[in-house]
Amino acid sequence: MVPILLLNILVFVCGDKTPIVVTTWSYPNATRAAWIELTQNHGNAVDAVVTGCSACETAQCRGAVGFGSKPDESGNTTLDAMIMDGKTMDVGAVGCLTNTKSAIAVAKAVMKYTKHTLLVGEKASRFAADMGLGWDSSLSSSKSESQYSEWKQKTCQPNFWENVTPDPSSSCGPYHPDNTTTSSIMDSIDIDNHDTIAMLAIDQNGDISSGTSTNGLNHKIPGRVGDSPIVGAGSYAMNGVGAAASTGNGDIMMRFLRYLSKIHFYTTLIYCIHALVECNFFFKHSSFTLLRFHAVMMMQVGMDPLTALTTAMRPITQYYPMFRGAMIAVNQDGDYAAVCHGMESFDFCVANPTNRNVQVLTAKCV
Repeated sequence: MVPILLLNILVFVCGDKTPIVVTTWSYPNATRAAWIELTQNHGNAVDAVVTGCSACETAQCRGAVGFGSKPDESGNTTLDAMIMDGKTMDVGAVGCLTNTKSAIAVAKAVMKYTKHTLLVGEKASRFAADMGLGWDSSLSSSKSESQYSEWKQKTCQPNFWENVTPDPSSSCGPYHPDNTTTSSIMDSIDIDNHDTIAMLAIDQNGDISSGTSTNGLNHKIPGRVGDSPIVGAGSYAMNGVGAAASTGNGDIMMRFLRYLSKIHFYTTLIYCIHALVECNFFFKHSSFTLLRFHAVMMMQVGMDPLTALTTAMRPITQYYPMFRGAMIAVNQDGDYAAVCHGMESFDFCVANPTNRNVQVLTAKCV
């Protein structure tokens, strides 16, 4: 079938649905690379996501993925990434990666060669070097150095400090605690600040994977790690159910994890009672408190991707009307959707048997 436009949000119901790749933002080359890995190279879903995100890292997509852009307050570029295998539920992730350009490859190495889930900082790059993934003296470039210099000349505006002295709205640091209390509206986040690539894939065998890669917020406080490498927050995948991922202000998204888990528990409990469906997995794992996990679990009990995403987005926008971000989801059958907020529209990419050449689609935001 052709795409169906429903008011402000797009939901798609396709004839030939899988294999499929769904990607945040207008990253057609990365989506195509993942699609080729699935269909021509006969790779699995994990291979496709790693290949697609790697292509974006190499291309430095929109300056938001890969090395050489978006420096932190010290002028250094750092990377976050994760990969999840929905068949085995294995996860690998890296945060604040300092000396390795291919963050998604390091995340895969964490998943493949260790019993851990997340490695961070310079020691994560040391691990990458040991695994044969190289060592870079710096992830900076002439572009990032220029961005940093211009930011300093603008008295370090914008930044992510509050309740400190000197006044962070007009001065650079170093900062120290102040007795004043202000309310954060997170207005330093805009569409050009950071555009995480998040990718979902279902392969020929029906196996599902999700992953993310980003260089994070421009001029972030050194050491900051966002939601992208956090399993269930940046993305989540589960065979037999589906996958979901997000892009936008991860600092805000992570604030709603516990709240969303409570909503998920009670709504799913009510659904199970009324529909008399099998919910053993839900009750065994109800302590999970993550946003993208929340969306995937709603699909497990029968919600379509659009309804699941809309439900997950609602409490965020109620508390933070200024929030800017988007989510994508796909279910096991290959139905997919996207929702967004705080922007006029949100582009995302899809490749499946219907859209073999990769289609860039647009969701109107609420």
